[in-house]
Amino acid sequence: MGDVLSTHLDEGRRQHIAEKTGKVLGEFSRCYREQYGVALFNSVRYEIEGNGGPQAQLLHRKVPLEDHVIYSGNLFQYIEENKKWRNRFCVVPHNYGLVLYENKLAYERELPPRVLINSAGYKVLTSVEQYLELVNSSLPGVTPKSGNTPILKCPTDFPLILWHPYARHYYFCLMTGKEQEKWGAVFQDCVRHCNNGISEDSKVEAPAFTDAVRMYRQSKEQYGTWDMLCGNQTQVLSNLVMEELLPELRSAIGPRLKGKTQERQRTWIQISDAVYRMVYEQTKAQYDAMVAKCELERPQMESSIRTDMDQIITSKEHLASKIRAFVLPKAEICVRNHVQPYISSILEALMTPTSQGFAEVREVFFKEVTDMNMNIVNEGGMEKLVEYMEKLSHLAFHPVKMQSCYEKMEQLKLEGLQQRFDVSSTSVFKQRAQIHMRQQMDDALYTFETLLHQELGKLQGKDELCKSIQRILERVLKKYDYDSSTVRKKFFREALLQITIPFLLKKLAPTCKGELAKFQELIFEDFANFILVENTYEEVVLQSVMKDIMQAVKEAAVQRKHNLYRDSMVMHNSDPNLHLLGEGNPIDWGEEHSGQPEAEPAAEKRRRAKQVVSVIQDDDGALPYEMGAEMLMSPSSPEPPEPRVPPGSPDGVAEIREALAKESIEVLTEERLTNGTHSTQDSGATKEVVVAAGAASGDVPTKGLAGDAPAAPTSGAKVLSEDGVRRAPAPPAPESTARGEVQHAMPASPTTGTEVLHHAEPASPVSGAEIPSGDKVPHATPASPAPRADVPPSDKVRHGVPASPVPRAETPPADEGHRATPPSPAPRAKVPLPPAGTDCHQRSDKETGEEVALPVACSPPQPAGTTESIEGLQTEF
Repeated sequence: MGDVLSTHLDEGRRQHIAEKTGKVLGEFSRCYREQYGVALFNSVRYEIEGNGGPQAQLLHRKVPLEDHVIYSGNLFQYIEENKKWRNRFCVVPHNYGLVLYENKLAYERELPPRVLINSAGYKVLTSVEQYLELVNSSLPGVTPKSGNTPILKCPTDFPLILWHPYARHYYFCLMTGKEQEKWGAVFQDCVRHCNNGISEDSKVEAPAFTDAVRMYRQSKEQYGTWDMLCGNQTQVLSNLVMEELLPELRSAIGPRLKGKTQERQRTWIQISDAVYRMVYEQTKAQYDAMVAKCELERPQMESSIRTDMDQIITSKEHLASKIRAFVLPKAEICVRNHVQPYISSILEALMTPTSQGFAEVREVFFKEVTDMNMNIVNEGGMEKLVEYMEKLSHLAFHPVKMQSCYEKMEQLKLEGLQQRFDVSSTSVFKQRAQIHMRQQMDDALYTFETLLHQELGKLQGKDELCKSIQRILERVLKKYDYDSSTVRKKFFREALLQITIPFLLKKLAPTCKGELAKFQELIFEDFANFILVENTYEEVVLQSVMKDIMQAVKEAAVQRKHNLYRDSMVMHNSDPNLHLLGEGNPIDWGEEHSGQPEAEPAAEKRRRAKQVVSVIQDDDGALPYEMGAEMLMSPSSPEPPEPRVPPGSPDGVAEIREALAKESIEVLTEERLTNGTHSTQDSGATKEVVVAAGAASGDVPTKGLAGDAPAAPTSGAKVLSEDGVRRAPAPPAPESTARGEVQHAMPASPTTGTEVLHHAEPASPVSGAEIPSGDKVPHATPASPAPRADVPPSDKVRHGVPASPVPRAETPPADEGHRATPPSPAPRAKVPLPPAGTDCHQRSDKETGEEVALPVACSPPQPAGTTESIEGLQTEF
């Protein structure tokens, strides 16, 4: 790689890249300094005058994910330097970065990570075909011939690829489709969060930066939305530079690339990534110096603004009146002919998926709280309430459970309107609406737990607790309906302006923009830092279309479309002290009610860090750590006898395990299965529990291992969801439709969305599960839950009968609950362990926090500080 880069990026070309970067940043710096003064003036004026909208009814959590991990688990990464697939332990911390460790033990010992990925600007791809299409279009003139080996091959049918137009690409693969869906949801959440990298808390720097980017691009005749306005300020500026620099490099370097098509594509990706890193480093240094200089001038500028506020406002209004007289007639004609006829169509296209997404947020919130309430009715106890509330409080940051809400927004289509209004992509609007959904869910949850926490001291008994939960839920839903209507109307107005204003500016530019210079003389020199002709001109254009946009949104609210409230409907604050409660310390349900006040050491606290999403990994047929991609993909390699594959395993896993069997040196007589099956000894009999890890709706195995008799869950009985929480049918929300109704499962079919475990005999306890005590478990009852599931005591809910009768459910007689013991399972296939000296893939400890002992054949971990030179440590952007 070094030789390739040194050949195509010699000293002369690097100097050209530095000069081009400096030129772009110099022009942007001028725009930023101008916009900084305007943003500072607007901030101070807003502070003095105040012009806030309706007060939010829901509380806002200040630090949502403090000391939490979003997700962690194992997946396989393709290392380009040595063309091998390696097992990696991936952790997604509260800042939504992707951190890849050698293995879980390295993470627990706080060893340096292998890779740090900031996913801003990336696209998550779930097929190699999507990736190859983007790669082929990135280098014009290089078209692979049919039958040629593609640039990337995946050893399984479940890839996950992070693609970036400028930076390095990352390749991952999973063993099952369910794993791919869950990791895909996690990756999408990371991209969504990192793209929103410019903090809105900054009332001066953030608007100054975004306005400067817009003004710079308009000076280059680039109007409309920009997909690469994502990430933090340095990343956005790097994208701005690469937007101009990369076409030059492509035309200069592209024809000089040698080798086959795949090699030229791979070389170009490496060159683009190297240039992007050079630009990023230079951009970061210059941007930091630019901001520091403006901050030094800020006190003096702010003092001048506060002293001359009235004069500045008067001067600006005088300038606006002159520009309005010149521009407004032309703008109104353009709005009437080219914009007004399409506003209702754009609004309807935005409203339908957005309102469906917010309705889904409401439904998910209602269902989760109702399920918790019904479980408390059946199980009772403050301990269960604490356990459920700890999970419920971070529901908004659960990528898998929130995916049904986010998917509604993926239906957004602006076909026909995109070309007319120069909207390059709808992803900007999709991600913005999805961020609003997550925020509204978290606000509703925080308000609910705050009100519930306040009521706990007054309640006596389980019945009062359940009634109080239902009453608080109804109050919070009313507040959510009001706030979600306010948020959606604001989103619709902003989206309509974001679509129409660039179109109008582009239409008016030939006749108006050249005449703006004559208005500069109307601005006093002392106020030139706070009043700009270009900004005032855009405000006049905005006013020309704002009336039509406000009227369209108002009509939609008056017609009660999509449950929007009218602007005249103001919800008076029925909880005057509620916002005072939100100012207190965050609620920690575990510390307050668990009875464990002892502080844990820092290392133990890190290892047992609370996780929003359960660890879901399927270790079946793990890839050999040092196996080359050529061996995994070679069609001519001899095929060994096919080993036995557990049910539900994909064909790709079988092929990988064949290669693993061929690569192994020895077969041990006593081994531990690492594909999701735990082997335990009890009274000399071997028992197996097949762990359906991460089973989701529609992913229920139809049969167990050889000799196992599948056990169907009893009709009407509560079943375990993927969180280990017993789910009960929840009544639909007031506004919900028929889709919110729960279909009761018949006795012969397993319930959708549950984890069904098949036993040969009653299994020995599994790590992390709570096993019932007292009653004997019948052989044909639904099996014990997988690790990380919580099972209530057997004296509360018997396994063979429903916890609470459900209409239309048939309960079998007590004497039919016991059946003959199924035959013993067939001997297990011997699966070789990895050779000595390789890293050992550990099983997940789910959410128990317990350490899992390493197999004997595992090599000791690497000492702290050791890294592989072929990979290197990736710099976090």
